Amino acid sequence: MAEGGAVRAEAAAGTSAGFWAPGSQILWRYRENAGERFHIARPVTVVRDDVDLLAVWLAPGTECVKPVLADGTPVHVEPLRTRYTKPRTVQYDRWFGTGVLKLARPGEPWSVWLFWEPGWRFKNWYVNLETPRARWHGGVDSEDHFLDISVHPDRSWHWRDEDEFAQARRDGLMDEPAAERVRAAGEAAVEVIRAWGPPFSEDWQHWRPDPSWAVPSLPEDWDRTPAHVST
Repeated sequence: MAEGGAVRAEAAAGTSAGFWAPGSQILWRYRENAGERFHIARPVTVVRDDVDLLAVWLAPGTECVKPVLADGTPVHVEPLRTRYTKPRTVQYDRWFGTGVLKLARPGEPWSVWLFWEPGWRFKNWYVNLETPRARWHGGVDSEDHFLDISVHPDRSWHWRDEDEFAQARRDGLMDEPAAERVRAAGEAAVEVIRAWGPPFSEDWQHWRPDPSWAVPSLPEDWDRTPAHVST
């Protein structure tokens, strides 16, 4: 079986009871803003999946898909005023640095990512504001909402990418009602941080991946449109 087929088969096998089994390999994807195409795709390994939480591991060196400008310029290098108006394409790349643990509760408009320094020294939590993830047999799909929150081991926090959030609104990628919903979601996440609720209180920073897990492969049809999705 081809590697991409193996990813799909394992993901399908993990959904026999509605949830993926630990060790299953799935895709975590984001649609482009104000569009229908997928411009981010990351193969990940399921750590936990149940009615309360989807936890996945993005291993170092994983082949991913990311957006770039049509001339190959990295998005973050382009000046903010033209970052969202110049034509884009996608590029294959590999996840650099240490891996990332992603935690997402069903229906919540954000996911929480954990980052480590080399040697497993915990760095920070990262709250990624996004559309609640739609599940399909091969993974989950969402749309990034620009605005983010960084949370540090001492429980301090700060907003991130407020400039990008404002620019996206100016460029028409998000109307005012949508922007207000995103800001409200961010404030709700801040309340969880202040109360030190899950997942911050759950010691995920001490979690480690199973050493037997292989790095997932990126399927050739990573941008396929699923026939059925659920939330």
